[in-house]
Amino acid sequence: MSSPTRVFVARLAGATVFDPLGDAVGRVHDVVVLIRAKGAPRAVGLVVEVPGRRRVFLPLSRVTSMEVGAVITTGLVNIRRFEQRTAETLVVAQLFDRRVTLAESEGGGEATIEDAAIEQQRNRDWLVTKLFVRRRRPGSGLRLRRGEGLVVDSGAVSGLTGRQQQGAAALLATLEDLKPADLADVLHDLPDTRRLEVASELDDDRLADVLEELGEEDRVEIVVGLHPDRAARVLDVMQPDDAADLVGELPATTAAELLERMEPEEADDVRRLLAYDEHTAGGLMTTEPLILGPEATIAAALAHARRRDVTPALAAMVFVVRPPLDTPTGRFLGVVHLQHMLREPPHDAIGTIIDSDIESLAVSDPIGKVTRLLATYNLTALPVVDGDGRLVGAVSVDDVLDHLLPDDWRDADDDVTDTAMSPRGSVTHG
Repeated sequence: MSSPTRVFVARLAGATVFDPLGDAVGRVHDVVVLIRAKGAPRAVGLVVEVPGRRRVFLPLSRVTSMEVGAVITTGLVNIRRFEQRTAETLVVAQLFDRRVTLAESEGGGEATIEDAAIEQQRNRDWLVTKLFVRRRRPGSGLRLRRGEGLVVDSGAVSGLTGRQQQGAAALLATLEDLKPADLADVLHDLPDTRRLEVASELDDDRLADVLEELGEEDRVEIVVGLHPDRAARVLDVMQPDDAADLVGELPATTAAELLERMEPEEADDVRRLLAYDEHTAGGLMTTEPLILGPEATIAAALAHARRRDVTPALAAMVFVVRPPLDTPTGRFLGVVHLQHMLREPPHDAIGTIIDSDIESLAVSDPIGKVTRLLATYNLTALPVVDGDGRLVGAVSVDDVLDHLLPDDWRDADDDVTDTAMSPRGSVTHG
């Protein structure tokens, strides 16, 4: 790099990382620093998200140019999944929102870190030289107006080390556009305490979506760490099958308490699903697919399919039944496919285009039969009916995949190839 450069991390996050030929390698996810007892924190590398949502470590010694929007590397990219070491701190995930104490030279008082600047020195080391902080107004508590913002030397604050209660506003601001699965990956990579802090700041709907994408250990830890009333509200807005899976993973006393605190109707759905073996159609199904009567118009059916809370797999078809429309419904008549509805006049009734040849599942049918029917008929969901021909739920292909894949599939590394690779173990950055 030709001259010293100062880069603020909040603006660097999300920047594209390029190899020397100009091909994109990934995007900057975070910056790794070592906080020392004396002297400014030392930045040692970047956490880069490469294709496949894998996060890898890129030593700053491999960076030839860095500015807002673009980072150029030597082309040597470590393909091992990044694992944070004990002495390391992630700037975005762990320093942002940290409360610190300002030196008297800066007016003293408490402040919250909102950004950090890294700057290359003459010896080519990168140091955290500046912090953008927001001074806390005395006596304001958590709901005070925003205090004064100022840029201070990193040496003018104390409290960068040690465990403390942190907010999550700055980190969440960098994550607001992520899909639930990607946000789940971020939470998985955070230290345990920070994971709960960030999860607690998500609204109920967003947290419910993320819990549906997290592995068992992480989501159990989060739910157990929430206040029971909050945890029950989140379970209420989860898909019933996902809520049942999660409740089934909790300690028995915790599960019983949360079911008592949930909305009665939602809790009843969860209890009903818990009664089935998890490897049967009953254990895999959701009790809330798209259900309409035969007199509903195609326009109405399409409106239901457009709802944000409906997964793509379930939006591909509407299940047509006689009243009542809540599961267990009246007699199941058949399904109407989304593609077929798009070809017909919107004012026509869906009862005129019912596909009644779809083979239904019984609650006790094994997962093998479910997968065979989905594959045979190229479907994304199948109806589940009881002995009286009433619709009790539907099994979607995404839920089947969750059960067929290994328990740790969310943590498994994808196969990624690079023209030049160097294992992180060969790089000294401590």
